[in-house]
Amino acid sequence: MKQFEVNFDGLVGPTHNYAGLSFGNVASLNNANAVSSPKQAAKQGLGKMKALSDMGMKQGILAPQERPDIATLRRLGFTGSDASVLESAAKQAREVLLACCSASSMWTANAATVSPGADTADGRVHFTPANLTNKFHRSLEPEVTGRILKATFANDKYFAHHTHLPDNEHFGDEGAANHTRLCTDYGHAGLELFVYGRHAFDPSKPAPKKFPARQTLEASQAIARLHGLSDEQVVYIQQNPDVIDQGVFHNDVIAVGNQNVLFFHEQAFYDTQTKLDEIRRKFGDHPLHFIEVKTDDVSVLDAVKTYLFNTQIITLPSGDMTIIAPTECQENDAVSRYLDNLVTTGTPIKSVNYFDVKQSMRNGGGPACLRLRVALTEQELDAVNPNTLINDQQFARLNTWVDKHYRDELAENDLRDPQLVTESRTALDELTQILKLGSVYPFQQD
Repeated sequence: MKQFEVNFDGLVGPTHNYAGLSFGNVASLNNANAVSSPKQAAKQGLGKMKALSDMGMKQGILAPQERPDIATLRRLGFTGSDASVLESAAKQAREVLLACCSASSMWTANAATVSPGADTADGRVHFTPANLTNKFHRSLEPEVTGRILKATFANDKYFAHHTHLPDNEHFGDEGAANHTRLCTDYGHAGLELFVYGRHAFDPSKPAPKKFPARQTLEASQAIARLHGLSDEQVVYIQQNPDVIDQGVFHNDVIAVGNQNVLFFHEQAFYDTQTKLDEIRRKFGDHPLHFIEVKTDDVSVLDAVKTYLFNTQIITLPSGDMTIIAPTECQENDAVSRYLDNLVTTGTPIKSVNYFDVKQSMRNGGGPACLRLRVALTEQELDAVNPNTLINDQQFARLNTWVDKHYRDELAENDLRDPQLVTESRTALDELTQILKLGSVYPFQQD
């Protein structure tokens, strides 16, 4: 039976803006309050999806959240009409309004953790939405994310959906941004790597001092239990606290894996050699490639600035691997030189494809942030909502939809415009019909 790794990219929402909400994310903070282009951002994301589809990859799409989040603003005490709620929030609690307008659900690497049926005890693909408790603006997402996932993967014969972990920092979970999977083939049992930043119940263990460690060991262990993973299929690795303090807020900013390749910076992990030995032992006798980037070749600063590791490594239909990288990697001398050399050194990675995703990069997310990887067999893929898969027709429909509904520019003051609520809801209502998701948004259920 055929097996695939399908990339489900997040569609950039109509309120894409730069509010600098993510402490610990250097790019997000550096671009705070800049004018954004929702239309350009959405089209850049769609362009990447279409390009991967044209390469022969299976490509899906996940819908954005409803923003501004009027329901949360009401829950926080702002009353009256939608216009009054926005105006009051803008005057009385600017930071709260900005958080409730966040469009960061575009980064679906944070949406959930996914375990393929080949790994799980019941043979189904398991999904657990991330609770994202470390950031208020992201903690608003899990419930709707869960609905979107259930509408996309709706067949309970093949798919199992869990409620997100308890909304508490002890079980802080950032989804697939801190999870990767090594395997021989996508449809065969693999080894799932859970990377965490701290021990929630043992503060004496190493932890960063400047920026928060968003993922806890306890959260990772809970997800492994929920997904029915055996101990021999899991490796728990602590992220190096020092690189978190250098702006590496998720593991996918410093490491990425695909099939039998783990591509990582030498400063990525704590107690690296012990964990690499455990990966080798649990992976068995199959060929395994560790590609370790030395600091002398690429500094952590350059890795964060260019998102060298927030790239996608994909296996093309030919069997060769290629890296999907942001153009920032091409524009940096050290990173470009490293990648040019990498494709000639005998690893499975044979090429690099560069994409302009600057609207996302300026808000702190590269190509890998934009996608959630879901390994599926042919039967499981047939059970996915077909309207959420990208083909020429759906790509054209979604581009037309963006042209119709999205603004060319969005500044902070625009977020208090009640017309933006109407525009966003109109767009999302039409999108749920295009993707045939049903009523997944609160405004559709009122």
